[in-house]
Amino acid sequence: MEQMNSIVYVVDDDEGVRAALENLLESAGFEVQVFSSTSNFRAHERAETPSCLILDVRLKGESGLAFQEWALENRITIPIIFMTGYGDVEMSVQAMKGGAVNFLAKPFREQDMLEAVTEALTIDEARLKTRRLSEALRKMFSTLTPRERDIARLVAAGHINRVTAEKLGLTEMTVKIYRGRVMKKLSARSKAELVKKVRALCPDEESQ
Repeated sequence: MEQMNSIVYVVDDDEGVRAALENLLESAGFEVQVFSSTSNFRAHERAETPSCLILDVRLKGESGLAFQEWALENRITIPIIFMTGYGDVEMSVQAMKGGAVNFLAKPFREQDMLEAVTEALTIDEARLKTRRLSEALRKMFSTLTPRERDIARLVAAGHINRVTAEKLGLTEMTVKIYRGRVMKKLSARSKAELVKKVRALCPDEESQ
């Protein structure tokens, strides 16, 4: 499966392992960047593209699990595939609880690694898509006037036009006009889509 718009990062202090993984992944069509330590990886500026990290558990200096803890604390959301030649049940449980998408014991089958990478990239692609959609929606929401935002929130809360009009001291016709403007600005093709978009930005609106 070719992933030319994605990047696979590899962190392992064994040069032979790095070279083998780089060759395997590149032969499968993945773009690969390798690092000998987590500190080198941290210093690298990552591109805003689907990516994943293949990380050895036991590294000289900071361990892979310690890096995972740091990533969680700093909200670094890259999917991690752990690999180790010395893994045990406790270690793998800790890694998976920390959000690792896979844990492969060395020596692993090449196909297992390729499948793990494909899964991780799919997860990250979905995450980036969701974030970009959210950012675009926030930009559209910022174009609403204060009155339009009031209308949007009340509609999202499930109020019919008559109730919305009463709450805001407007006529039903005026509410309909405002709602039409809101739907246009938020690119909502129906009331249901409008409600979904507003609740995605303002999840507490449903209970109002």
